[in-house]
Amino acid sequence: MNDQTGPDSDAGANTAATIGVAELRLVVTAEDYEAALAFYRDTLGLPQRAAFSSPGGRVTILEAGRATLEIADPPHARYIDEVEVGHRAAGHIRVAFQVADAESATQVAAEAGASVVARPVLTPWNSRNARLDGPAGLQLTLFEELDG
Repeated sequence: MNDQTGPDSDAGANTAATIGVAELRLVVTAEDYEAALAFYRDTLGLPQRAAFSSPGGRVTILEAGRATLEIADPPHARYIDEVEVGHRAAGHIRVAFQVADAESATQVAAEAGASVVARPVLTPWNSRNARLDGPAGLQLTLFEELDG
């Protein structure tokens, strides 16, 4: 999903030493671990990279293809919600997954337990985006990039 309204590619570049992050992980604590794992791994098809256990606990790391960190200011976040949902809907964090077909992905996700907030809509940045509430309290955008 390209929520950008203009390329600010050099904003903040070269102002400090670079750490060199190699991977982004979004860590979610799920009260219903099994349901969340089944939805994200089995329904969305995120391949399992690793799984670990601790005394009384478990964690599974799922691959999500290429990861990006999208930082939006409040006015732009409201704009995205208005386009995708028609009103402010997301909290502080929203997770977006690129899919091949937003309509069918939304249907499959709904059948697997996600709540549809908004069916796929055509966006000004030429994608079809749907909004869902997924397991573990995550608000999701399923987006399909359109040609042209």
